Amino acid sequence: MSNFSETGKGVCFLKRTTKLKYFPSIFLFPVALVYFEIVFKIFTVGNFFSLSTLIAVLFGISYSCIGYLLSSIFKNLRLNKVITSVLLILTCLAYIVQYLIYKQFKQFYDINTMTGGAGDALTSYFKELMHLIFVQGGIFVILLLILPVVLYFILSKKHIPSVQSRAWFRLNSVFFSGVSFILASIFVLTSSVYAPVYRKQYNFQSAVSSFGLITGLRLDLQNKIDGNGSDFENTKQPASNPANTPVEYGYNSIDIDFEALNVNASQKVKELNSYVSTLKPSQKNEYTGIFKGKNLIMITAEAFSAEVISPTFTPTLYRLATKGINFTDYYQPASAGTTGGEYQNIFGMIPTAGGKSFKNTATHLNYYTMGSQLNRLSYYGKAYHNNSYTYYDRHKTHTNLGYSDGFMGYGNGMEQYVKNNWPQSDYEMISGTLPTYIDKQPFNIYYMSVSGHSGYSVTGNSMTKKHWDRVKDLPYSDAVKGYFAANLDLEDALTYLVGELEKKGIADDTVICIATDHFPYGLDNGGTLGNMPNLTELYGMNVDDYFKRDHSRLIIWSGCLEKSEPIIVNEPTFSLDILPTLSNLFGTEFDSRLMVGRDVFSDAPALVFNTNYDWKTELGTYYASSNKFVPVSESTVIPDGYVEEIKAIVRNKTRYCSLALDTDYM
Repeated sequence: MSNFSETGKGVCFLKRTTKLKYFPSIFLFPVALVYFEIVFKIFTVGNFFSLSTLIAVLFGISYSCIGYLLSSIFKNLRLNKVITSVLLILTCLAYIVQYLIYKQFKQFYDINTMTGGAGDALTSYFKELMHLIFVQGGIFVILLLILPVVLYFILSKKHIPSVQSRAWFRLNSVFFSGVSFILASIFVLTSSVYAPVYRKQYNFQSAVSSFGLITGLRLDLQNKIDGNGSDFENTKQPASNPANTPVEYGYNSIDIDFEALNVNASQKVKELNSYVSTLKPSQKNEYTGIFKGKNLIMITAEAFSAEVISPTFTPTLYRLATKGINFTDYYQPASAGTTGGEYQNIFGMIPTAGGKSFKNTATHLNYYTMGSQLNRLSYYGKAYHNNSYTYYDRHKTHTNLGYSDGFMGYGNGMEQYVKNNWPQSDYEMISGTLPTYIDKQPFNIYYMSVSGHSGYSVTGNSMTKKHWDRVKDLPYSDAVKGYFAANLDLEDALTYLVGELEKKGIADDTVICIATDHFPYGLDNGGTLGNMPNLTELYGMNVDDYFKRDHSRLIIWSGCLEKSEPIIVNEPTFSLDILPTLSNLFGTEFDSRLMVGRDVFSDAPALVFNTNYDWKTELGTYYASSNKFVPVSESTVIPDGYVEEIKAIVRNKTRYCSLALDTDYM
């Protein structure tokens, strides 16, 4: 009897130890994913003590079921260990890459931007990447993120053995994952702030900030599979202000037979036709055609800001900004880095496909770019860039913008004018290329500059070093002084440009349009709103919301405008307004219903918005992150249903941007 009893105890002990060996593997992925999300949140968006942290944790636990099942499904325990290792490493890499992207560009990159632009950025700016890691403290966060992987390899042999899970443990894993997912979903869908981000107003930045990285990636993939989200919504307010006076100038529209276009059209195109046909075109006005027949030079100025403009420090920029059309409330939404900003300036569209938005236009009929519009009027045209001509696939995209003589960058001609420094000189680019087209009037030129690019140290930035003596005594930190120095090369380039136009006697017949691509995100190590000290120093105010961060200055100048008082535009404007405004000023034939922005001189109401679904009108500002609308003043009268109506209009415009890009709608 005693032997039998001892044997029974041994069997029970073996059963207990057999069960116990499953538990480390069950908890491995929940613990790892929760750890990744917490570390990632702390060192990117912050706001750790919030409901969003709990939501990210619950979603992280729910996804861990997938890792557990995949890593314990086979009888071959070595194979299970390999699967576990691969899943942990890939997950860890996703967090590290997004952390580095956020640290450099102050935003998260969705799948399209990751595959379409982040690779270029991270490989081309290798020195900056090393600086982020080893000088700006990135290595500490990277080591924290790697820690679970290292611990797994150390402990896997004795303490976290690979197993083939039993049905009971699989069922429990699925059950607890399901409960976590349901709880997270309840918190999300019952929230007036989070529910729109999860559904109607999904955007990658807000999704990652609110729900964690893995959920952000899941929703991004889900939206791509679903086909660009919800349908267009009916809106009650007209697209333009009620006319108090008779229409004197007509409308900026063309006769479009939408019924004919619907024949054999795809469902997406039919949706677009139905939406556009409901819009009211904006009116022509006293400024329509005032630049007709004039030359155009468009410049997307790398990381330019309104604060660079000074009557004493940058007199040419000050002249162009104040003696032409004076935009006092202008914004450049930052959504997909430089290529996203370029896309907004040239196409007048929000880059809904992230870093791939511009790249996707390489095979499109880009009918309404200024390159195409003026090319149809027999202008000579060319696009230029002083960095690599293949960067962001510009050798494919910029040759398809409608410029008659194509595109030149460093590597296909620009090297004859520009030294191979980093960053390259805007002055060298403009002074070298101007003589090649100044006698080919009317001309239509586009420049993508690079001199203002980060970082701004004397040792790491050739433009900062070149102009350091001109800024060293300014009352700013070295980082801000370095930023000013880098932008002085653009000032010198414009001084040369305007001087040569005046010498040639064609300044009155030439229009210069300058807009930035994004705010100077390279000034600070971190990118959390309210935690960008150098940008705050530059701006002279705490940068605690996107509109403060993305405010800038649009310049539209011609020598002919200096003969009269400056034209002041006080209403909110943004980069998507550039294309319709220039089209109206040059008197080209276009349909304002097809453009997302507005001609700022038309009767169309002012509306500025970004990919986060924040928006601003003449009546006030809406912040999607808190679901709050702040009127311009306490005395401002807000019509009933106004906020919900504008929210729907913004969703419609965002959807239009997405479908128009997908279908090559133009």
